[in-house]
Amino acid sequence: MTERSREQQLAELLTARGFTIATAESCTGGLVSHRITTVAGSSSYFPGGVVSYSNGLKQSLLGVTAAILEQRGAVSRECALAMARGVCRLTGADVGVSTTGIAGPGGATARKPVGLIYVACSTPDGDVVQEHRWHGSRLENIELATDAALALVVDVLDGSIAPDER
Repeated sequence: MTERSREQQLAELLTARGFTIATAESCTGGLVSHRITTVAGSSSYFPGGVVSYSNGLKQSLLGVTAAILEQRGAVSRECALAMARGVCRLTGADVGVSTTGIAGPGGATARKPVGLIYVACSTPDGDVVQEHRWHGSRLENIELATDAALALVVDVLDGSIAPDER
């Protein structure tokens, strides 16, 4: 018996619940969207996504507030959550998943090291944000963040992780 991929698990869970999903990606640069669309028929539950590398696009398209960006930064729990919620508003999707972080090798600060990445999932039932700290290369950190984002959504939709109520 072959093991189902996270993408296939996600497709089954979304289809069973009649949900759609959209992505808001920064540090993963569209890899989460790419992975979702590797499943045939994904157009029935994936309206699209936003790669918002700049703070300006995070604000104008996803509704991340200037206060979040100034006080917490683009690499923060608050920004990840605002991105996930914002992409739901933008696309009308039921579920939003976001990634934001420092893939490396540059861009780190004393408080925010390379490999610090936040993934968030927003659903009609509530939200979950996870913080991760990896020590891989840029590509490894991007791949780990993508895997974590897909796993988070699967875990929320299958009930393994309970979202915080809105």
